[in-house]
Formats: sequence, C-alpha cells, structure tokens
Amino acid sequence: MNAISGPRPRGRNPRGQGERLREDIVAAAVRLLDELADDQALSMRAVAREVGIAATSVYIHFADRDALVLAALEQSHRDLVRTLERAETGADPVARLRGRLLFLGEWVRGHQGLYKVLHESTLNQRASMEFKQELAERTTAVVQRCMDAGLAAPGRAAEVSLDLRAAVHGAVSMRVNQPDLPWPPLEEQIDRFLAKLGGIAPDLLERARQAEGPAPAPPQNGSGAAAR
Repeated sequence: MNAISGPRPRGRNPRGQGERLREDIVAAAVRLLDELADDQALSMRAVAREVGIAATSVYIHFADRDALVLAALEQSHRDLVRTLERAETGADPVARLRGRLLFLGEWVRGHQGLYKVLHESTLNQRASMEFKQELAERTTAVVQRCMDAGLAAPGRAAEVSLDLRAAVHGAVSMRVNQPDLPWPPLEEQIDRFLAKLGGIAPDLLERARQAEGPAPAPPQNGSGAAAR
C-alpha cells in the first residue's frame, strides 16, 4: 500500500491482543521502508494509515521513529536468518556456504529498499544494530566447517568470513546503486570470491553448483514469517 493512500478500516483488537497490533505496526513499517529506501522518509502517520489506526496508537508501542525503524529492521533480519537457514541444504559445507552467499544476493535483489536502510541509512550510523551480528557468526561457522573438512584453505575463519561478507556486500550494494553497469552473473562473482578469498578449489565449487537445488523464496515484506 502506498504511503500516501488513505487508511483502511480496522476493527478494534480484542483485549489482550496489543502485541498483535505491535506486530502489525512493525510489518507495515517493513513494507514502507522497502518502498521508501530511506528511514528519514518514514513517518509515524504513514505507518498508522497503512495499518488503519490513529497515529497515537503507534506511539503507544514506539516512542519515536528510530525505535520503530529499529524494530522493523530487527524483524526483517530475523526473517532473513530464518529463511536463509533453509538455503543451506545438504551436508557439503562448500555447497552450504555458497548457497548462503547466493541467497543473500537474491534477498537484496528483491528488497533493495530494506537493504539500503539496513546498511546505508543514517540510523545505521547512529544506532547499534547488534542483531546483525547473528548472521555474521553463522557465516563464520560455515566457513569454519569448510576449513575443518579440508575443503577451504586453512586460516582464521572469522577473517575469511569477514572478507567474503565484505566482497558480497560490495557486489550487491554496487548493483543496487549502479544498476546500469555491465554486471556479470552474481553466481560467477561469488564463485570467484570463494576461490580467491576462501581458497576453495574449482572442482569443489563445480560440485556445489551441480548439487544446487531450487532456492527458497525470500521472505516477503512484513510477512512476519520469514534482513546483514
């Protein structure tokens, strides 16, 4: 729903369902942030219109816009992590790591606005978003499994994980901000990152490509069922 559209009718929440209203407010903020791609452009009134409630009802749950945006980003990130776990199919650590990085790229393609707010917004510079650390730690764990199995070059998993995440973030961020450049397929770039930064042999990457199954659908905006 567009941020300037009129309010939708909404029935009163039964007693004890204040948490349900909070979830609806967060889901609406997620949808609007993905459309706006700018936390400063979001207004509490626009969120209230999206939900079909008075603006004062939003302030009951969130003291200000920053608090609401942080809650929306944390929910998006939680949904992303949950869905990402389904992308890591099979026992092959290389396939799991490759699938994880590819899925992140696909998520950004479908949620460019949320990505910009999550990583490039003024709030990202002003506020601590410790929830993003979970995705970093899980990626490091997959890199460590590759090293333990002798499938990646030995080294410090945390450093390699950081290198890989920086490379993938750079690739997807440039695609978002400079879409007209002659981009190669993201899969090719990620395979080069894994080979050069992770020391993974070409035959292992080819095996991972052959074992690749259909990727799970990225979480929908504000679904509440499924964002670093």
